[in-house]
Amino acid sequence: MVPVIAYFGPPGTFTEMALDAVLAAHDPALGGLDLSGDVTKVDASSPSATIAMIRSGEADYGCVPIESSLEGSVPATMDALVPPARSGAGARVQAFAETVVDIAFAIAAATPLAPEDVRTIAAYPVAAAQVRQSVAKLFPNAEFITAGSNAAAALDVASGKADAAVTTGLAAGLSDLTVIADGVCDAREATTRFLVLGRPAVPTRRTGTDRTSVILDLPNEPGSLMAAMNEFASRGIDLTRIESRPQRDEAEGRAIAGRYRFFLDAVGHIDDAAVAEALAALHRRCERVVYLGSWPAVRTTGTTPPDHAESLAWIDAMRQGEV
Repeated sequence: MVPVIAYFGPPGTFTEMALDAVLAAHDPALGGLDLSGDVTKVDASSPSATIAMIRSGEADYGCVPIESSLEGSVPATMDALVPPARSGAGARVQAFAETVVDIAFAIAAATPLAPEDVRTIAAYPVAAAQVRQSVAKLFPNAEFITAGSNAAAALDVASGKADAAVTTGLAAGLSDLTVIADGVCDAREATTRFLVLGRPAVPTRRTGTDRTSVILDLPNEPGSLMAAMNEFASRGIDLTRIESRPQRDEAEGRAIAGRYRFFLDAVGHIDDAAVAEALAALHRRCERVVYLGSWPAVRTTGTTPPDHAESLAWIDAMRQGEV
């Protein structure tokens, strides 16, 4: 059966480019992803729609942006990763792979335009934030209008809704647009990290350069966040990302004032004894722990978790009366 992979589209987005990069680099020996043969790619209208397709079974996997080096995490993806509180284990999605894509944008128009003639530029909000200064210099008379994605911005220009688009070269070509400025970005070496998600399964095998991610709902009491982070710190586990998002009651569609959930990325794999111990302690301490997965990190920062093998062997020897 050919796996179906949804991605934040339409065709021509950086997300499709990221998915193609994951497919090209996929190592079947690591497990996790069942991508041994052909795949069917299906575009979705948003990160949340992509993840919903995984949960419903319409797609086997999905590719979404998770973090920009300039703008930080992608809120739409973070919120969609949280399973409804009373949905059961089947609503959890799990990350099996990641990739990092260098980000530079093309400014494209239906026909060649002089800079002063560009009045409106369609842009996905995350993209607009990454090119705002450059666009102000290149097109001093232009203002941004919101597009649904980088590729949708190109479609907006093709349909006459905007003079130009902040998009990708691939999307510009698909919409028969003319690139009037290329390699546009406010910062050099800007990147976006993408995840490939699926339904819960055995994690990708440990490589020694891994990332583990969880979502925590903490008790509303003093020191609960510090205590949760200390479960990692006391075991020598490096946290590389700590972020909060407001909690919502999904069933009632309302915000919960003053309550937040926390997204943590740690160096290491659930098969590292130290990481497993920390997750078990969080399960005892937190109101809810959502395990997002353990997978090979493309660009590692931080310190590898300590090896507990010697200590565990000593404990085993105690149990056997050998020491």
